[in-house]
Amino acid sequence: MPELAFPLALLLLPLPWLAARLLPAAQNGGAALEVPDSIADALMAGDDARGSAVHDLHWLRWGVWVLAVLALSGPRMLEPVPALKVSGRDMAVVLDLSGSMVREDFYLDGRTVTRLEAVTQVGAEFARRRAGDRVALIVFGSEAYYAAPFTYDVEGIAQQIEKSQIGVSGRATNISDGLGLALKRMAKSEAASRVVILLSDGKNNAGATNPRGVAQLAAQMGVRVHTIALGPEDLETAGEDARGAVDAATLKAMSEISGGESFRVKTTDDLFAVTEALDQLEATDSDGLAAEVWRALWLWPAGLAALLLAWLGWREAQI
Repeated sequence: MPELAFPLALLLLPLPWLAARLLPAAQNGGAALEVPDSIADALMAGDDARGSAVHDLHWLRWGVWVLAVLALSGPRMLEPVPALKVSGRDMAVVLDLSGSMVREDFYLDGRTVTRLEAVTQVGAEFARRRAGDRVALIVFGSEAYYAAPFTYDVEGIAQQIEKSQIGVSGRATNISDGLGLALKRMAKSEAASRVVILLSDGKNNAGATNPRGVAQLAAQMGVRVHTIALGPEDLETAGEDARGAVDAATLKAMSEISGGESFRVKTTDDLFAVTEALDQLEATDSDGLAAEVWRALWLWPAGLAALLLAWLGWREAQI
């Protein structure tokens, strides 16, 4: 049912009538002019026609006033909005922005690209498919930073991923703090499912905490950590001193400790396959929160008032 946002505005309706009754009438002064009876009769006949037109204008003015006051009162109607389907899942994307992410050893769309470019492009598309999840973005290098809070605005998260740059968080690799910050933000979450997607292309070489210890904390909190080890080489085969090699063993151990899954990504095709696998993460179905919004109706009386006002001006010009 329609209702008025400002019903007290209707008190303005009798204002013109009150003004006509309470304000003193304008005084016209002038000399009288004597004319022959024949001319006087013709003028009286014209006055009758003019009086009828003036009477019509009187009601037109009232129509304009009533419609304007009605528009001012804010007619509106409450309409339901289809609820957003929500998954009941909070997902934190923890992205490595250390210096090694500038290495150009990935191929994307037939050209060589840096690890960062491959991750941001594929990761952004992954985020856009997370409609219904509450997603946050955390980036880490030497230190970890909260790049975007938990939100249903997955397009905003995707854009933040695309804007990610090397150096904003330092050039070292602090996996422990990256995961630790995600867990801190999830501590008060009441989501039925809490998931961390952690991507790194190196080994933990900053911070005082052991990544496996932080994974133990995740397990105690009931947070599953899915890890992605990125890069063509890993420390197990290339050696501890190899530059640009990923510590796949530690990342795998972190996922196993927390009850998550680990993925090994050596090519861009692997990265696409991982995002498809992550799309299948378990979730709690829900119809979401019902919502209603006010639909403003004031434009209708306002538009009619404008049309009547234009017609009134035209009629007055004819008299």
